Amino acid sequence: MTRPTTQIFDAAATARLMPYAALVDALERASIDYAQERIASPERLVVPLNASGIMLSMPATAPDLAIHKLVNVCASNRARDLPTIHGQVMAFDADTGETLFVLDGPTVTGRRTAAMSMLGVATFTQNTPREFLLIGTGTQAHNHLEAIGELYPDARVWVQGSAPARAEAFCAAQRGKVRELRAFTQPAQPVQGGAAIPASVDVVIALTTSRQPVYDEAARAGRLVIGVGAFTPEMVEIGANTLAGSALFVDDPAGAKHEAGDFIQARVDWARVGGIAAVLGNAEPLPTGPVMFKSVGCAAWDLAACRVAREVLAHKNP
Repeated sequence: MTRPTTQIFDAAATARLMPYAALVDALERASIDYAQERIASPERLVVPLNASGIMLSMPATAPDLAIHKLVNVCASNRARDLPTIHGQVMAFDADTGETLFVLDGPTVTGRRTAAMSMLGVATFTQNTPREFLLIGTGTQAHNHLEAIGELYPDARVWVQGSAPARAEAFCAAQRGKVRELRAFTQPAQPVQGGAAIPASVDVVIALTTSRQPVYDEAARAGRLVIGVGAFTPEMVEIGANTLAGSALFVDDPAGAKHEAGDFIQARVDWARVGGIAAVLGNAEPLPTGPVMFKSVGCAAWDLAACRVAREVLAHKNP
């Protein structure tokens, strides 16, 4: 019997297969599935490449689907004017093991990471956010701005970079993605006392690879703080001042203990840290005070993204 040719999608086609609203819904389901062990997502395997590069192998399986993300991260590519991340996400039939389709790895990672932040917004904010602050001007800032534009198109978005010119250039390039986009030109450094960032900001999302806090305001009722960029024990974006007064949550409790540098550097008591799945599944009440949500990612979220892509493809090819 002749098998159909496996479909391979480039970055643009991959993005079209996973709208953010559908991704948020799929991540909510996957968070609960993963917490209840209906998704198997082992710790990622890391092997070295030349010039301090790394290859990451991240499989995940569920009764309805299996996936494998294989990505290479090469920081030295910046000097070559090449992307620092390359790779693919392969989706498989969970019964036969046959390859269903192949997606662009960096695109899947970027979109499901931004969607996880949006799930955090939907879960931990009581009112529709009107103002966001994005700290960082890289690829993840682009993904998050797209997600906000799709889900909160009337929001005002501030962007803070490592230098004012970076924030201004980012805003100039991204005009039209949301109703109002402004560069926040205060330097990216720890902020004490809350004077620098407008009190009207409802959600702060840190998207850097900093090794020192880029946000350290006292916890503020009505403001959700999300840490995304720090993914090693040495990286820190959110300072201890913010953590001390916040209820702490993570997307993946197992992975966070090894990767959430914000918490590790602050020597947070892990008994204080809850998983978002517990709130989504109503095992824990929704916190009423300030919340800091840390996202570290795992292959279960890539599986959720592949579920969305499979659904979109099924409607395109009935």
